[in-house]
Amino acid sequence: MGADVSNNETLFARAQRSTPGGVNSPVRAFRSVGGTPRFITHAEGPWFWDADGKRYIDYIGSWGPAIVGHAHPEVISAVQQAAARGLSFGAPTEGEILMAEEICKLVPSIEQVRLVSSGTEAAMSALRLARGATGRDLVIKFEGCYHGHADSMLVKAGSGLLTFGNPTSSGVPEDFTKHTMVLDFNNSEQLEEVFKNLGDKIAAVIVEPVAGNMNLLPATPEFLRTMRQLCSQKGALLLFDEVMSGFRVALGGAQSLYGIEPDMTVLGKVIGGGLPVAAFGGRADLMKHLAPLGPVYQAGTLSGNPVAVAAGMTTLKIIQRPGFYESLTAQTTKLVEGLSKAAGEAGVSFCAHAVGGMFGIYFAAQVPVDYAQMMACDKERFNAFFHAMLDQGVYFAPSAFEAGFVSSAHDDATIDATVSAARLAFSKL
Repeated sequence: MGADVSNNETLFARAQRSTPGGVNSPVRAFRSVGGTPRFITHAEGPWFWDADGKRYIDYIGSWGPAIVGHAHPEVISAVQQAAARGLSFGAPTEGEILMAEEICKLVPSIEQVRLVSSGTEAAMSALRLARGATGRDLVIKFEGCYHGHADSMLVKAGSGLLTFGNPTSSGVPEDFTKHTMVLDFNNSEQLEEVFKNLGDKIAAVIVEPVAGNMNLLPATPEFLRTMRQLCSQKGALLLFDEVMSGFRVALGGAQSLYGIEPDMTVLGKVIGGGLPVAAFGGRADLMKHLAPLGPVYQAGTLSGNPVAVAAGMTTLKIIQRPGFYESLTAQTTKLVEGLSKAAGEAGVSFCAHAVGGMFGIYFAAQVPVDYAQMMACDKERFNAFFHAMLDQGVYFAPSAFEAGFVSSAHDDATIDATVSAARLAFSKL
């Protein structure tokens, strides 16, 4: 390769020889936005640095977990101390108990919880438990909501009401998705019609109360209230997938903001503090169906890993300090208001929205309320904006359909620098 080739380009070319697409998770490949992925060498606070030594203000935060900023000294210290005692035991530890107790304390709808290693694993296990506890097979999900890459959840909606899911990934047999129905997000009337016709067959409804995988798209209070009422009436279970929103939008998650109590909750990201920890939990009468108490099997060699739990527990303690969420919400609001103002000054059709420490940016006249409106946003203009910001050292998600994340380390100077960069980027669109 020539001397002008960057270290990022060299690493990407090398990675593609040993790893499919050169990455271990698809969005990292920059296929949606074009260009070369940045290979990160280290991170601190609100920044990370790539293989060429360039510093970026980071708004993905490891896709949510870095709520207290990268490499927080207290988290690092806890991990170092835990690692010195041993990396994994395959046997119970007190740390697992402490984390379970903390989650149950902070999320009142959770009476018991089981720790796992990824959000996909947690959602998959929660759905298996829902089917086992109800004796029913049908699961309702909503277009644009992502619940991990378990086979039965990799489905898309068809064109009309009561359309059952078809696989959206090669390698997933239709038989695996025939018990999954996909409905329109934020459409209460459609949900009511489905429950009217099929209510006694529905095991569970699973939803992201604040969706983060079709950009940021919160559910409406009416939509969630309708969901809760219908599930209660028909004996179905309501599952909140709060892998992203849990401890991100509020201390008690999105359910505390909406005042709606699900039967089960799926958690991840923040509870690991940057290491692989996820969980699913709910009422004790449901959780008792899990092995070794009940017939629903779930297991994991690295579940409750002591090093990962140490990172997560330290993070959970930090976010409970006075004023943490007030400050996080204020900084996220300052960011989206600053970006919107900068776009308006440049005459660019743009809007932004925030919930707690999550935010979305949309090249559209108004904030989308469902998947179809989100897909109608100007993707090409987003791509141009993404690269203009990247050039100036601001790293947003490399996709028009991913939420962004602010940490407690994003101070006024960091937000101001981001908005200043955006003014220049908008002026070039």
